[in-house]
Amino acid sequence: MGSWSFFKSWPRGGRGPSIYAVGVCLLAGALVAAAGALACGGLPRLNRPSPEDYPVRGVDVSVYQGEIHWQTLAEQGVSFAFVKATEGSAAVDPNFRHNYDQARQSGLRVGAYHFFSFDSGGETQAENFIRAVEPFAGMLPPVVDLELYGDYKLRPPARRQVTEQLTALLERLEEHYGLRPVLYATTSAYGRYLAGEYEEYDIWIRNVYFSPRLKDGRDWTFWQYTDRGRLDGYAGEEAYIDLNVFCGTAEEFAAYPGRCG
Repeated sequence: MGSWSFFKSWPRGGRGPSIYAVGVCLLAGALVAAAGALACGGLPRLNRPSPEDYPVRGVDVSVYQGEIHWQTLAEQGVSFAFVKATEGSAAVDPNFRHNYDQARQSGLRVGAYHFFSFDSGGETQAENFIRAVEPFAGMLPPVVDLELYGDYKLRPPARRQVTEQLTALLERLEEHYGLRPVLYATTSAYGRYLAGEYEEYDIWIRNVYFSPRLKDGRDWTFWQYTDRGRLDGYAGEEAYIDLNVFCGTAEEFAAYPGRCG
């Protein structure tokens, strides 16, 4: 029950609740909501970027979204899709080829992404991606997904070690596709490995709680604003879908790759 209903239910002619009582009631409601969100797996996700500010919207998907009806997705205000292709030096997403082909046929702008492994060399990771991802005219740049995972969340690799292999991967992908890759990162991975470097690369930042502010003050190009989106058109192990926005207008996106104005 909202605060308007709280006032509406008070008897006519009565004194009504004091300002203090109203404040306590609203605070209690907020705390209950926050406690419920924490119990269900973390802080409440409050991001709601407006279509007026961010008219260009997209999804990123992997095998976890299962069978995807791409035309249905495209009809829900989605303009672009990044499809998981590979991971490390050998793994290929089992749904990649189908998703990549069908997404292109839906009329969306499409790109592919690679999940960076701390256990593989940059050159071999690049070759894995290149074997899987066929270039085509108008494709979005390849994306390298950099985030801490598994035991590395507690024991992150050294920055020098990561940047050496990451740079090798990025340079090989740019050489092959003729497009400078995009760097996707969580806030923690960005601060640890990317801040102050890779300034020539566009950034796709993940922040599912707040509007992103990059540690070194630079601008972002894509923003993954929620990992709890729901759309029609897929049926897989994962009930949710990642939702993203582009930093500029529809006209700027049509001309992308390029810096946002």
